[in-house]
Amino acid sequence: MLLIESLYTGDAAPAARLELNFDARTKSRLRTRLADGEEVGLFLPRGTILRGGDRLLAQDGRVVEVASAPEDLLEARCADAFALARAAYHLGNRHVAVQVGEGWLRIQADHVLETMLTGLGAQVHALSAPFEPEAGAYAHGHHHAERGATEAKIHQYS
Repeated sequence: MLLIESLYTGDAAPAARLELNFDARTKSRLRTRLADGEEVGLFLPRGTILRGGDRLLAQDGRVVEVASAPEDLLEARCADAFALARAAYHLGNRHVAVQVGEGWLRIQADHVLETMLTGLGAQVHALSAPFEPEAGAYAHGHHHAERGATEAKIHQYS
């Protein structure tokens, strides 16, 4: 089994690809497979949140690129900015990971939250797409220079 214990920030091109959904990208200990089927064990520093495009350094020297796997999501759109902000507030109040886009919010599929968003007046539809939620504002830690030194880790409640 290929062992990966660190992030990679160098210039070498990736030699392998690791496609993971968001939940798997929040785990610092994980047994999974590369895109080519090779078994891999992740042993990353606790609290590491992997993002699509991150690169890892395998024990054998290979650079492995992380890809965000498509997953079942809900996308909410609202009639105006106030309604969208209100929907975002209510999702945040429930400590839900949210991806924010131009005029939309995306969350992992959840029928209870879908009902809430619809009740708030949002138009909600299901889709399959990579999920890259916003980082939490208070849990500072792992970041990338290209994203800005102030990026925080995502804070999830169990």
